[in-house]
Amino acid sequence: MNDSSFSSQTQTVRSFQELISTPFQGIVNALCWKRKLEGDFLEIIEKVERTGNITELSEQSLKGLSLTEQGSLAREVLLEDMSALKAHGAAPVLNIISHYERDDFFFPTDVYSFHVDRSPIPTNTFLCTYYGASSEIVPNHQAEQKIHIPELRSKLKKLFQGPDEDFDAFLTEYFFDLHYQPKPNAQIISLGQSHIWRLAIDHPESKVLPCLHRSPKENLGEPRLLLIC
Repeated sequence: MNDSSFSSQTQTVRSFQELISTPFQGIVNALCWKRKLEGDFLEIIEKVERTGNITELSEQSLKGLSLTEQGSLAREVLLEDMSALKAHGAAPVLNIISHYERDDFFFPTDVYSFHVDRSPIPTNTFLCTYYGASSEIVPNHQAEQKIHIPELRSKLKKLFQGPDEDFDAFLTEYFFDLHYQPKPNAQIISLGQSHIWRLAIDHPESKVLPCLHRSPKENLGEPRLLLIC
């Protein structure tokens, strides 16, 4: 990930403290603590007994792994990142992901669709990809809310079959309003490996637009190691 790949809505910081304390303002709704990490994160993936498409790693399970020196360096990074986020009041989850389930539907609401996160309270989304394909964002002005695309809106109204005054509530209840479609020639930005990102979400007190993000299509045969909260 080069600085040239950043859009005007992203901003880099130099430390975890700056990451959590720098306010979003203007059009900036994505902050990045850029890092170069040492350690073998693939070794951790290979040493874990995986179950299903997604395997969650606890701090206890990480500490129980028998690792080489490079694997141990990677484990130290993971434990430090989880500890820092917990001290900040977040609830980080570390997952090994082969793939997520996809919606077989004309209007998918799975994590492969560009979407925003929503909360009734002020909070943020934090994420870091340590291995595998990286999460992606797209500038807000380069995407369109899917519920306003005429063809999709028409299909949703047929699906709803209720009174017009209840249609917006239906869209919210089933999370259709959270999803966006990139415009032609939109600048899709890969968040890269090793960096911790803080993304703005949709909540009542937010002074900026929520960040549009998605999970990437996984590389064939390559699981992802992702920390998110």
